[in-house]
Amino acid sequence: MKDIASKYQLINISSEKDIPKDLLNTPIADLLKYHNLSMEFKNYDTAQMAIVMCMDNRKQLNIPGKFSYILRTAGARITGSEFKLSFAIGFADIKFVALIAHTNCGMVNLTSKREKFVNGLIKNAGWTKEQAENHFNSFAPFFEIENEKEFIVSEGKRLKEKYPPIVFVPMLYNIEDNKLYIIS
Repeated sequence: MKDIASKYQLINISSEKDIPKDLLNTPIADLLKYHNLSMEFKNYDTAQMAIVMCMDNRKQLNIPGKFSYILRTAGARITGSEFKLSFAIGFADIKFVALIAHTNCGMVNLTSKREKFVNGLIKNAGWTKEQAENHFNSFAPFFEIENEKEFIVSEGKRLKEKYPPIVFVPMLYNIEDNKLYIIS
C-alpha cells in the first residue's frame, strides 16, 4: 500500500508471511499476530515489549494482559517523557518497542483546531478565553505534527539514537479498518 502524501510505504499484515523476516520470532511479530490475525492469546507473567501510541480513544489493541507496557500520549510524542520508556527498558528488560501513529490524528494540523479547543476549555473547564488561548499557544506548537507516518518514523530514529540496542518499529493504526501496518 503506497500513500502518495508520504515517502513511506505501509506493509499490510494480513498473514504471517507478510511479517518482515527480521521481525519473526519477536514480540513485534506477536503484536501483529494478536492484533491483525487474531492469534490465540498466550499467558504472560512479564511484559514482552513496550508500545508507544496516541491517547486517541478510537484505538484499542487486541493483545493479552501483561503482554506490553503501553505509553499513551497525544500524537504518540514522548519527548520529555522518555523516563517512562527508560523504566520499561531498564526495569523490565524491554528490547522491542512499537511506535504506533494512527490515521486521522487530532495532532495533525492542530492549529486549525484552535477555536474548538479554546471554546471547549471555556465551556468544560471553566477557563477564561485568555487562559485557554495562552494554554493552546504554549503547547500546540510542541504537539502539532504534519504527517503521522513521517512523524513516527522520525521519532523512531530519534529514540534509536538514545537507545541504540533497542528495536523500534514504526507502525500506523488505520482507524478505518482497525489494523496495524508497519511503516517502511
